[in-house]
Amino acid sequence: MSTFEEHRGLLVGVAYRILGSVSDAEDVVQEAWLRWSGVDEADVNDPKAYLVRVTTRLAIDRLRWAKSRRESYIGPWLPEPIGTEPDVAEHAELADSVELALLVVLETLSPLERAVFVLREAFDLPFAEIGEIIGRSEAATRQLARRAREHVRDKRPRFEVDRGERRRITERFIDAAGAGDLDGLIRLLADDVAIVSDGGGKARAPLRVITGADHVGRFLTSITRPREMARFMASIGLAEVPDLAFEVAQVNGAPAVVISAGDQVITVLSLLVSDGRITTIYLIANPDKLAHLATA
Repeated sequence: MSTFEEHRGLLVGVAYRILGSVSDAEDVVQEAWLRWSGVDEADVNDPKAYLVRVTTRLAIDRLRWAKSRRESYIGPWLPEPIGTEPDVAEHAELADSVELALLVVLETLSPLERAVFVLREAFDLPFAEIGEIIGRSEAATRQLARRAREHVRDKRPRFEVDRGERRRITERFIDAAGAGDLDGLIRLLADDVAIVSDGGGKARAPLRVITGADHVGRFLTSITRPREMARFMASIGLAEVPDLAFEVAQVNGAPAVVISAGDQVITVLSLLVSDGRITTIYLIANPDKLAHLATA
């Protein structure tokens, strides 16, 4: 195995956590490989540190560019989900990927704060090394890390970490939503539940956050009706409504609802649960963000 391939999983993990985008992360790692291919390995004392430094700097630059694009994004922007089932070979290096909820919060950090947070909290790099990577002193790097941790602590949603309970509630959610059982859905939802939908202007999805158990429940039961489903399918380029498959799968290391039409994933819903009730639903329907899940 080549030196670069030995560390590719780590590099993809760093880039994905900084960018929240699979396609952008893969582009960054490809650029890192091009840079590595032009280097004499004999001149590099620590290839792993060198590659992490190059990848991080490329990811920071890419994130600055991406943030300007996301300002004009149609509707809420959510991270690209990653399938993390143990038997999924593609993107297996991200099997321990961070939760979608955390990635959403990281999106509110500055590019430097996000990079420092990822390198410190996810990969436990020393502050001196992180400072060298981002071109800041160790003291300044510690300050960035402190601000990032405080921001994440204040903004990160509080939800149960018991994956078994979360999976059971996700399964009950599928049963109620699939049956159009409004009362059953509402019993699963917290009073102040919110649903954040990302269609990106390429799939039929609400452009604003919907809040409240009654509103969210009615929205979820409405989209399973044949007429609404036909409109959704038309919005993503499918002329007919094929048989749909609803399943619970591991997405970003946690149970999520994955809806497929044939071999095409058309929607992913990640449910945050606290005190036995669903508090937040992230609904990702933008086909560009789901294309990489089709073969998974």
